[in-house]
Amino acid sequence: MRSEIGEQATALNATLDALLPRVAEVGVLGRETRQVLFIARGSSDNAAVYGSYLVQTHAGRLATLASPSIATTYKKKIDLSGVLAVAISQSGRTEEIVETLDWAAGCGARTVAVTNGEGSPLAEAAQLALVTRAGDELAVPATKTYTTQLAALAVLGIGLGAEVDIADLRRAPEEVDRLIAATEAADALPEIVEELASVPGAVVSGRGIAYGTALEFAIKLKEACYLHAMGLSYADLLHGPIAVVDDDTPALLVAADSGPTLPGTVALAERVTAAGAKAYGIGGGRMLAEASTRALPGPDLPEWVAPLALIVPGQLITERLARRLGIDPDMPRGLGKVTQTDQ
Repeated sequence: MRSEIGEQATALNATLDALLPRVAEVGVLGRETRQVLFIARGSSDNAAVYGSYLVQTHAGRLATLASPSIATTYKKKIDLSGVLAVAISQSGRTEEIVETLDWAAGCGARTVAVTNGEGSPLAEAAQLALVTRAGDELAVPATKTYTTQLAALAVLGIGLGAEVDIADLRRAPEEVDRLIAATEAADALPEIVEELASVPGAVVSGRGIAYGTALEFAIKLKEACYLHAMGLSYADLLHGPIAVVDDDTPALLVAADSGPTLPGTVALAERVTAAGAKAYGIGGGRMLAEASTRALPGPDLPEWVAPLALIVPGQLITERLARRLGIDPDMPRGLGKVTQTDQ
């Protein structure tokens, strides 16, 4: 897992080199659509959350996450004319996702696949396949396949009309490398790991474009460290679940260094620490660092593209915490690299 965390900059550069020239193809396919439907599970679903926020905030299109059981279990037809269905799967071999994309096409949607599996059933099923260039990923917890999915979704957003600076996207790989070095050099990293090793659970929170990062960090802590980690928007956290935050349940708060959700994340950190609990800030610049018990730096990137690197401190915390707990982070119990769900 640690080796593959370190391969992310190379994988991101290769993916952007391959996919940015295809922006026009995305535009042509999406030209007559008005809405985007993301189809995914697990870490790919967390990537889809990023894609949904990006498309809505920067491309001005409604985007939603699919419920695959509508297709695979209930087998209900829905009018999807005018919809661009985007299925996301690292392997491209999860049968439920392939079946749901086929269902969407049968309901009138145009279809895109985002996958690391060139020639996979998912890539073959889609009208347009955005194949990432992460290379082989051996550790069960996704790292480079996840961040390259985010890169592919950034390309998708640009193709659908997102008004962003592509130069910022091109800077993301070097920010990943810089952030790996900065995180591992930070005094707060071993301190956070040691403190998390003594608690049964944690809340991981972010909002807006950073929300998918919070969900991904939480799933990493669950699958690789067996920690009871809840991933929540801070808006949902305030509607009751904040009651669980205490001495034994710290809050891990993620945010870009700028953007409209940063003040709310800072206010949440202040509320958590005022209640006597620990708040660990990831990103959010000086404002979040000063409001938190301990903090790790985030990427020097604008909010729309920050998630490509913002997950890096969470990946490094997860890998170190797993080893601190005597767990092999590469092979969590009960998990395989390709997950099949009932259909």
